[in-house]
Amino acid sequence: MKIQKVRKIAKANGVNSSRMGKGEIIRAIQEAEGNFPCFGTARDGFCDREDCVWKEDCLPKWSIS
Repeated sequence: MKIQKVRKIAKANGVNSSRMGKGEIIRAIQEAEGNFPCFGTARDGFCDREDCVWKEDCLPKWSIS
C-alpha cells in the first residue's frame, strides 16, 4: 500500500503521522483500532492474523497463503 493511502487511513483513525515512517504509522493505526501493533515483527514469515489488511506489506518477501 502506498504511503499516501496509509497516511489517509491514519488521519481517519486520529493518528498524527507526521515525521513517522510507514511501519510506525501502521503500528499506530493498529493500536488506534484496538489491535496489537505487530506490523513488521513476524518471524520467519509466520503470521496468524488472516484478517489483517496490512499482511501483504508486512510479509512481502514471504509466501502468503
